[in-house]
Amino acid sequence: MTYIVKPKLRHPALPVNKLGFTHRDYEGTVSTLCAGCGHDSISAAIIQACFELAIEPHRVAKLSGIGCSSKTPTYFLGQSHGFNSVHGRMPSVLTGANMANKDLIYLGVSGDGDSASIGLGQFVHCIRRGVNMVYICENNGVYGLTKGQFSATADKGSKSKGGASNMDTPLDLASMAMMVGASFVGRSFSGDKEQMVPLIMAAMRHPGPCFIDIVSPCVAFNNHAGSTKAYDFVRAHNEAVNRLDIMEPRDPITVEYAPGTTEEVALHDGSSLRLAKLDADYDPSDRIMAMAYLQAKAARNELVTGLIYMDRHATDMHANLNTVDVPLNGLSEKDLCPGSKALDAFNASHR
Repeated sequence: MTYIVKPKLRHPALPVNKLGFTHRDYEGTVSTLCAGCGHDSISAAIIQACFELAIEPHRVAKLSGIGCSSKTPTYFLGQSHGFNSVHGRMPSVLTGANMANKDLIYLGVSGDGDSASIGLGQFVHCIRRGVNMVYICENNGVYGLTKGQFSATADKGSKSKGGASNMDTPLDLASMAMMVGASFVGRSFSGDKEQMVPLIMAAMRHPGPCFIDIVSPCVAFNNHAGSTKAYDFVRAHNEAVNRLDIMEPRDPITVEYAPGTTEEVALHDGSSLRLAKLDADYDPSDRIMAMAYLQAKAARNELVTGLIYMDRHATDMHANLNTVDVPLNGLSEKDLCPGSKALDAFNASHR
């Protein structure tokens, strides 16, 4: 069984956001993934992020490819638009949908097999073109649907459940995303909801190609001693470069404090936020430094998480192509085919 509808019963006192929606309004069907799968934690973080941002579900288009990760859009945002594409082709389908209707919020969900192997070319060109989207890779280092073979992101020296060692050099999708033009790059761990939720919220507010690599251990085939994608290994080697929070637009809150110290800041709702500067030298707006930082930490077997890179002056595909304000799927036949006189005038203006 792969499709189980959730019961409609709900507690009458469930919290609501400013749209009057509860968490249940952002959920999908019951998950059929393995119990303890990190992918379910990512789905929960997406639900929480959309709830807190008060996004209308019908404004979201969620797209996926093939794999355990690509099943997950069924489990969140049941009232949104959805498309499950063929293996590795999700980025191309998302690009076409975005070109036709730029008014939707695009969420691409993929896995390391889907994105780093058969879909690597699609992944690179989707980001290179500047498609305005949030692209989440649920990265477990194996092909979970076909008994746990190593994927292209499996770390060199990592051991399979059967005892074999991976001898191939892994692909670092976060570094690759920065290299080809992503304007927002983050990484998280499926076991760290406090980091995942604000990271996803920030990405959904960013006007450009966003990529988030989320290490999500496969409890069936890649959660054993010797695996570098196991829960215990990631917890022991997680190197958070920052902690991120996001708030609705209000009067700005400013604070100054020295690196290596903490500062308690009063928020608009009366609560307080304790800030800590973990690395005085890290600048998420410096693409070159961010890429070098990732490689240096990887050489020490440390997993960098948090907001790795963000371009504060990002643009997207529609700005680069100078498309019209109205979504292309909303243009009339007269707009699309204005006639020979308009075409002659256009050609004359470029002679």
